[in-house]
Amino acid sequence: MNMRKQLLTLMMSASVIVVYSQTQPQPKVLTFDDAVTIALQNGVLFNQQKNNLQFNQVQKVQSVVAMGPTISATGTGSQINGNSFNPNTGTVINGVRDNITGSFNANINLFSGFNRINSIKQYYNQLDAQAYYVNRTQQDLINTVGTQYLQVMLDVELMKIAKENFDALDKQLAQVKEQVSLGARSPVDEYNQDALTKAAELRFVQAEITLNNDKTLLTQTLLIDPFEQYDVEKPNWDINTIDYDVNKIEDLADKAKQFRGDYLRAVKLETAYKYSTAAAKGFMMPSLYAFGTYGSAYNNQHGVPDSVSSAYTNQIIVNDPTAASGYSIQNQTTYTTIANPEKPRPFSEQFRANNVYKQYGLQLNIPIFNGLQNRANYVQQKVLYENAILTRKNVEYQIKNDVLRAVRNYVGVRKSYTVSLDQYRAADLALQLETERYNLGVSSFVDFANANRVFVQAQTDRAQAEYRLMFQKVLVDYAVGTLKPEDFK
Repeated sequence: MNMRKQLLTLMMSASVIVVYSQTQPQPKVLTFDDAVTIALQNGVLFNQQKNNLQFNQVQKVQSVVAMGPTISATGTGSQINGNSFNPNTGTVINGVRDNITGSFNANINLFSGFNRINSIKQYYNQLDAQAYYVNRTQQDLINTVGTQYLQVMLDVELMKIAKENFDALDKQLAQVKEQVSLGARSPVDEYNQDALTKAAELRFVQAEITLNNDKTLLTQTLLIDPFEQYDVEKPNWDINTIDYDVNKIEDLADKAKQFRGDYLRAVKLETAYKYSTAAAKGFMMPSLYAFGTYGSAYNNQHGVPDSVSSAYTNQIIVNDPTAASGYSIQNQTTYTTIANPEKPRPFSEQFRANNVYKQYGLQLNIPIFNGLQNRANYVQQKVLYENAILTRKNVEYQIKNDVLRAVRNYVGVRKSYTVSLDQYRAADLALQLETERYNLGVSSFVDFANANRVFVQAQTDRAQAEYRLMFQKVLVDYAVGTLKPEDFK
């Protein structure tokens, strides 16, 4: 009866575990290709530089269009109450007057010490420099993701090794306890085995903590939800196909000058600052402008009547008995209403015909003294140009060091991988033999513990060498500047 109860309880527990595992969300698998794609979509610095590239494109277009004329339209409407000069009548009036003016203005730079031409070349090179910087920022991001993804994969492998070692030692502890209970072993062996097992469990817990920390770092780089669980997947890359000729490091360094975005950017910035220096020098030379204006105006004085009375006086001869001649001359005044000659002309007549004016000509500006502002600007651009030369030389040497280090590291990692395989095989065989000797009571616990420690270290070294060799292609291509997202499709 007790046996049935135990069996029923075991079946119910198993059912609960199965249902619970089915309801728990399974972590999705994040491949390296997925990680690179997500990083390029969410990378802050990478997307910021892409936005800056759009701004550089606008600057380039603006510098070209700036060679054309500057055209503007102005319009003014005002009301003046008081004494003012009416240009429509050429008199000073006291009253309320409306004034409307409008004009089209054009201005074009004919010569300014080749400032505009050099500015165009400057912005063209700055656009190219930013494009190269975007490309290098993309490679920086891929390299960062590769390094962090490699670390997470390595952490998973090391945690697996620590778990397997802990399980093996825990099983060994159960055997030792059984042997101690039978009197075949001394209790001190149980204590030693228990301490060794706890140490293995501690390493397993520490490996799990390291994995969680490195996963968090990768999550931050990818900008994905930290509460979303994911597992990494080992890329199916063949490490045997990764090969570089160490005798052609100089060729790789020369190739890097053709592909490295940071070097090409430094070259373009050096050229851009060269032209910006020439453009700044142009402000110290005379400049010639052509200008033209087409405009008109309208004036309206308030309180002026539309019509006025006009008096006309003429002389007539009338009979006058009192006069010696029998007639006399008298003045006769005739009153008529006429249009007021001071009434402002209508808007269409003034603005379209009477008040239209045109102005055009040339303007020569000769800088004589402006507080050394142009001189200071020229010196500033010259210093930036000289600093750009130093930056380009520094990147040139950095390329050689990066390529040299990457290729030599590849050679070292490949050798360490070969050695780690031999080390693992020897340590595995030694542990198997030492375990048998220890179980038979022929070997001491110290020898067994040492063989176990060597085996665990050999497992760790093999895993590290394998994953590092796998990602050497990423590191070398990054140093040469040929790293592309398409390489991981």
